Amino acid sequence: MSNKTVTVQANMADGFAISADIDGHKVMIDQPVRAKGSGTGPTPLQMMLFAVGGCIGTIGRIAAFQQKIELRSMQVTVEGDYNPAGLLGKPTDDRVGFSQIRISASIDADLSDEAKQTFLAEVCARCPLHDNLLHGTEVVHQLLD
Repeated sequence: MSNKTVTVQANMADGFAISADIDGHKVMIDQPVRAKGSGTGPTPLQMMLFAVGGCIGTIGRIAAFQQKIELRSMQVTVEGDYNPAGLLGKPTDDRVGFSQIRISASIDADLSDEAKQTFLAEVCARCPLHDNLLHGTEVVHQLLD
């Protein structure tokens, strides 16, 4: 199967608000007012964690369809710990990104606890964002004219 490319263009004007039009959906990220943002959306860190939880939920739905599991609902909580010193330009020995991300899920389906754990492990193994967090993905950046 061939690779697919996903492209998102983030646009910043005044302040900290960043917008994107993604397949006709207006998406906003921002900083809280207390951090000099306008509070028009979640922070990039919150959006990343939401994307991980959303991806796991989506793959959960796909896997449930494939396995003929009646998945009534799934709540995914994603927490991440980070030291903000680096992103603020302050000296730190910590990395700038999350030092740990924890994922927990509640699965409403007619499965034993052991089967739910197996299902969650399979879903996480199939989730592209979970995979990106587990494995170093090459990231290339460039300046456009």
